Amino acid sequence: METIALYVVAATLGSMVFFAAGIAPTVFQSLPEAEAGQFLRRLFPRYYLALILGAGVAGLCFATTSPLAAAICFIIAGSTGWVRQVLVPRINELRDAELGGDADAGQQFARLHRWSVGINMVQLLALLILLFRH
Repeated sequence: METIALYVVAATLGSMVFFAAGIAPTVFQSLPEAEAGQFLRRLFPRYYLALILGAGVAGLCFATTSPLAAAICFIIAGSTGWVRQVLVPRINELRDAELGGDADAGQQFARLHRWSVGINMVQLLALLILLFRH
């Protein structure tokens, strides 16, 4: 089961890197800003769902062989669920308010967006460490 867990971790990690380095920059280079934003708003829930499923499956596979790795995967899945269901909707609300002329909302948007990126980077790093330590 640990081998399967490692494959799932690798696939999840690869998805994260591909999204951050490939998809997001290409979208902003290819589409006008408003359309790029709308596209990514539709894509992000699917991205986060893939991370939740990948981390959750890896956690289940690690459960009998490596409780610490399983716990890390479950923390990633849970925190991604929180980002998807709580943080991203708030970020979207603030972005809409900013585009409507609310400068304070723009500052809050920037802060929460940095939080979401930071959380994602910590998750990516945790999966990378899991992959290379097992």
